[in-house]
Amino acid sequence: QVRLVESGGGSVQAGGSLRLSCVGSGFSFGEFGTGWFRQAPGKEREFVAAINWIGESTRYGDSVKDKFIITRENAKNTVHLQMYNLQPDDTAAYFCAADSRRYYSGRPFSSPADYVHWGQGTQVTVYS
Repeated sequence: QVRLVESGGGSVQAGGSLRLSCVGSGFSFGEFGTGWFRQAPGKEREFVAAINWIGESTRYGDSVKDKFIITRENAKNTVHLQMYNLQPDDTAAYFCAADSRRYYSGRPFSSPADYVHWGQGTQVTVYS
């Protein structure tokens, strides 16, 4: 059974940091790109960051590119999202997802339509 499980969410004061993790199982997690998306109440799902299968290419949403870092540890079937200088508008449910193209080394995907497996999400709340 394919599973993606996010962890690391929580409540943090503005200016603080959090590190999210996504662990994949039930498929060859390390052979596919992984993305992070977020969704706040009443808003559309927003692209946050993505990394290709081997970790050599990354991509970031415009609102986070200077303060979030995505990395992966394929030996642990894990992708991390390190988030710095969090602000109230970063408050959302954060989801990780795996794309559908094994060993794809091009620019990681930013559209939810390119991802086929999704986790249940982890909540991040930033208070001022």
